[in-house]
Amino acid sequence: MKKSVTVSVNEKKLSAIEMYLEQKNTTLAAELEKYVDQLYGKVVPQNVRDFIDMMSDRKPARKQKITAPAETEKLSEQ
Repeated sequence: MKKSVTVSVNEKKLSAIEMYLEQKNTTLAAELEKYVDQLYGKVVPQNVRDFIDMMSDRKPARKQKITAPAETEKLSEQ
């Protein structure tokens, strides 16, 4: 799941950033995503990153089918 972050930036500075990034065929969102990845690698300990990777790669657990009490009794009688 991704979350959004809102940052306040001076309008003229933002316009200049976007203009020069466009000349480099990139976007502010792309650059910020790269920076967040770098910051994540720098700040978050490796063992925590490994754990997060492991949890995100894992498929969600399947819900077990709940059997009705009568069915459970029939199974236990057999």
